[in-house]
Amino acid sequence: MAISLFLISEKMKKDIQLPEVTEIAVAVVQETNDVGEENWYAYFLNLKNVTVTNVLVTSRGYGTLDGEEIKTSTLRHFLEDVPSMRSAKIELIMENVFGLSNEYWVSFYIGKTIYDKKYIFLPESIIKDNFTHIPILEKQGVMIR
Repeated sequence: MAISLFLISEKMKKDIQLPEVTEIAVAVVQETNDVGEENWYAYFLNLKNVTVTNVLVTSRGYGTLDGEEIKTSTLRHFLEDVPSMRSAKIELIMENVFGLSNEYWVSFYIGKTIYDKKYIFLPESIIKDNFTHIPILEKQGVMIR
């Protein structure tokens, strides 16, 4: 009698306990570069009281602009270790993708436990009306916890 690998993997998924991600955020802020130009950057924020290690972030954009389905390239960023109450710059984000869903899938370790969570900035959510104070960076921007 053959047992479907699909059924086994679905049962295994139910048995896996994924720890909840808390006190981790992704923020998008506008900064002035060395030549006076305004640029937008995505940041990883560790609001925990412990260092998180082996931080990996994948980023991609997707959605519809002007009636056309668009998907950006998936980028992978290895941030190494991020100490308690610190941030790490993920990437420059172009303003022309703010009309898309911008997804940041974050994975990291605390000790031997792996954590992961998706942070999705919905289309047109990165606007000044949604700005809030971004801790650690001490700037205004849009943040998802």
